[in-house]
Amino acid sequence: MRYVVLGAGAVGGAIGGRLFEHGHDVVLVARGRHLQAMSSDGLELRSPDGSVTLRIPAVEGPELADLGPDDAVILATKSQDTERALHALAAAAPVTVPVVCAQNGVENERMALRHFRRVYGMCVMLPATHLEPGVVEVHSSPVTGILDLGLYPSGTDDVAGRIASDLEASSFSSRPDPAVMRQKYAKLLMNLGNALEAAAGSEARASDLNERARTEGETCLRAAGIEFASREEDRARRGDLLRLRPVDGRRRAGGSSWQSLARQAGSIETGYLNGEIVLLGHLHGVPTPVNELLLRVANRMARNRIRPGSLSVQDLLGDLA
Repeated sequence: MRYVVLGAGAVGGAIGGRLFEHGHDVVLVARGRHLQAMSSDGLELRSPDGSVTLRIPAVEGPELADLGPDDAVILATKSQDTERALHALAAAAPVTVPVVCAQNGVENERMALRHFRRVYGMCVMLPATHLEPGVVEVHSSPVTGILDLGLYPSGTDDVAGRIASDLEASSFSSRPDPAVMRQKYAKLLMNLGNALEAAAGSEARASDLNERARTEGETCLRAAGIEFASREEDRARRGDLLRLRPVDGRRRAGGSSWQSLARQAGSIETGYLNGEIVLLGHLHGVPTPVNELLLRVANRMARNRIRPGSLSVQDLLGDLA
C-alpha cells in the first residue's frame, strides 16, 4: 500500500515521515514554501531523539500523485481547507480510494463521504509542530502518537487493520476501532480549549473558561444524542504512551490553532471545533456563550494576523460579560 498524504504539515508530515522512515511508500502533497523546501532539501523530521532528513517524494497536488487502486489517502489538512482538498482529490482519484481523515473536528468525514465510498475517521493524538518550511517537529518519544481509526460512520475492515498495522510498525500506537467517532467527539471536547490557548497562551487552559467551554460542549452533545468517550476512557487509552520531551532544547509552544496564528496563516480551524458546538447549540436550544466568544475571537485574530497569546483570560472574561 502506498500512502498519499494530502496536507503535509505538522500531523501529515509526522505521519508521512514516520511511515517513510520505516520503509513504506509515501508521497506528500503540499504547497508553497513548504513544498519548495521539501523538494529541494527533503523533510527534516525533528524529535527528542534527534533529527533525520527524509527524501520523500512531494508534489503540489493530488493530480500529480498518479493515484491508483493500491493507494490510501491520509487527509491531514486543516478542516477549513478540507472541501478544496477533496475537490482536487476527487478529480484525480477513483471513488473507491480509501480516505482517512486524520484531522480535528467531526465534519471532515461527512464532507469526504460526499466524494468517496470508503471514508475512515482517525482520532489523532500526535503532539507535533510545523512553523518552518521543510521542518516538522514531533515531541513524544519513543511513541510518536496515538492514531486509532475506523470506518465512517462505524465499523472496521481489512484496510483499517492494514493501516493500523503499518502505523504500529512506524513508532505509533494504532488500533482499528469500530466506534472511532466516540473518540473523535471526545477529542473535539478537548480541542475546545485550542482557541483559548491560541488567544491567551497555554496557561489559559487551566482557567475556568476552558472548563466552561467543555461543559457547554458536553451539554450540546447530550442534547443531540451524540455519544462520546468519557475522560476515564481517554486517560486509559493514552496511558503513559505520550511522553513529551524538548526538541533541540525547546518545549512545544502550542497546539494546532496556536501554530496557525504563529504562522499568520490567515485562517484557523476554530469554526469546526468551537463552531461545531455553537451549531449544535443553535439546533438544540442550548446556550453556548463561551464557545461563541472563542469562535469570534479566534477568527478575528486569524483574519487580522494577530500573534498568539496577545490576549489575557481577563480580556476574554471582559468580552464575555
